[in-house]
Amino acid sequence: MDTQLIIKIIHMSAASLAIIAVVLRATTLFVGTQGNLPNPKGRVVLVALQHLAMALIALTGVIALVLKDFDVQPWFYAKVILFLVLISSLAKAYKKDEAVLMVQRRAGLFIAIVSLISIVALVIIKPNFG
Repeated sequence: MDTQLIIKIIHMSAASLAIIAVVLRATTLFVGTQGNLPNPKGRVVLVALQHLAMALIALTGVIALVLKDFDVQPWFYAKVILFLVLISSLAKAYKKDEAVLMVQRRAGLFIAIVSLISIVALVIIKPNFG
């Protein structure tokens, strides 16, 4: 099997794992919250799952870039920016700080989900910006 294909399969599997992790972790902002903090049940497992998925996405993405000699389509840059938005909004949503209000956490989650949907749409549509 081709190396590029294996990396692509791992990348897509990690993306699926990330979607599952974001959805499962989103429930902690709606069920069993404690003040302005998310539900602590299952936190360690969900954080590990989410970090694993995001790290695999970044690692396999860089490997795929190197294998393709950095030859990318223009929509790739939008995908990278949306991935950074996803990471930063998830960090805001789940920051361990009582000062962050629940409405701010949910807004961060909303932004993360919109960017995740946008990334998937970009990959499916592959628009031509030129």
